[in-house]
Amino acid sequence: MIILRGNSGCGKTSTARLLQHQLGYGTMLVSQDMVRREMLRVKDSESNPAIQLMYDLCMYGNKVGYTVILEGILSNKKYGAMLHRLLNDFQGEKLIYYFDISFEETVRRHATKPNTHEFGASEMRQWWKDQDVLDVPGERRIGEKLAQAEIVDMIYRDVLALSEGTKTSASHM
Repeated sequence: MIILRGNSGCGKTSTARLLQHQLGYGTMLVSQDMVRREMLRVKDSESNPAIQLMYDLCMYGNKVGYTVILEGILSNKKYGAMLHRLLNDFQGEKLIYYFDISFEETVRRHATKPNTHEFGASEMRQWWKDQDVLDVPGERRIGEKLAQAEIVDMIYRDVLALSEGTKTSASHM
């Protein structure tokens, strides 16, 4: 399982999609926005049903032997308990990444996205959660100096390293 977390607009979704494509068939992508906003169309509250559905989808992927990518803002306040339960219950290797990107860089990245017209810097400021890490063993921070291709390549190499039983790229972050 690969968990990609971070603030809105920092590159999680694009990275997850590219990574799913690179990993190929047998890779399941669970996107917080897809589940909450599109499948269920619910507000992002601490008791929204998307939290349980994301857990269930990830556990289904685990049951059928897929590599599961879970991506989203997934704030500690709303999703932390579910994420800790998922990390405990999921059988197999886990890679956890937090996109540690400055607010200014996040706004710049958001301006290049197709949905840039849906919200802007003022809304992003309201949603901003600085340093919202899970603080679990193995969690890695992805800084803003890495290009998206470098991030995808790094995570891909980490997946391969786990399957081969060698060290991951944590020291390169």
